[in-house]
Amino acid sequence: MTKRVSVLLAAILFAVAIMGSSHAFAAPENRPIVIQGAMDVETQFMISKLADVEELTMGGWRFFKGTLEGYPVVIAKTEVGMTNAAASTVLAIETFNPSAIINQGTSGGHDPKLHRYDIVLGTTSVNFGNFRTEHGDAGKGVKPEKWIPMTLTINVKGEPKEFQDFKGDSHLLKVAENTAGTYKNGKVVKGVIGSADQWNRELDRIDWIHATYKTSAEEMETASAAQVAEAYGVPFLGIRILSNSEIHDEGFDPKAGVYCQEYVLNVVKKLIR
Repeated sequence: MTKRVSVLLAAILFAVAIMGSSHAFAAPENRPIVIQGAMDVETQFMISKLADVEELTMGGWRFFKGTLEGYPVVIAKTEVGMTNAAASTVLAIETFNPSAIINQGTSGGHDPKLHRYDIVLGTTSVNFGNFRTEHGDAGKGVKPEKWIPMTLTINVKGEPKEFQDFKGDSHLLKVAENTAGTYKNGKVVKGVIGSADQWNRELDRIDWIHATYKTSAEEMETASAAQVAEAYGVPFLGIRILSNSEIHDEGFDPKAGVYCQEYVLNVVKKLIR
């Protein structure tokens, strides 16, 4: 085998290995990594760690473009809610052509095994506000425990596909797992991140969502951003910290937002190295 053929074969094998991931992470020409957070408590610490920050405003959404260890990073302040997250994600992809998107921030606990400050790496994210009901006659009441989860249909490369949930990118997930040793404020686990325009405090409701959707935590953005990233074919991962847990009577602590940002920055540093 000639040297030229050997080099060509090695390049092909490398390309095949990368394509094994559904949305392989790649950063040609230093395409930026976008990190999303909905609120100041989920973004300000990261913005303070960037160099050469430039703020851009598009509609009602703000983006902070800078560098981390010399690599381009964009912090997207999505604002709270599913529609805000989707709009911000579209703008980020169309404007910055990112190599990857990480949606991160605070959340409420659903899994009894988890406590405040534990971090969930999203193996999947699911819109738990997407459901249908069977017919019920007038006067028979509302039975939310009987609501039935529905799929979402989106176009992927021009073809409609149905999704029950959205998988986190395998490479991003692996790097995030390998960064777990840097986190000292709680556990880092893999799990399902549930998203909806809801803030649930009824324990029976939380238990039903956890049992039905297998959720580890709930918040209001990740699945919506993941849906847009899926349509565009951009590698995506959700990372959420429990800032509160009704199950354990643990109230909201804004320090959780900083803890999550610190961890996510360590994940991004490992990615760019």
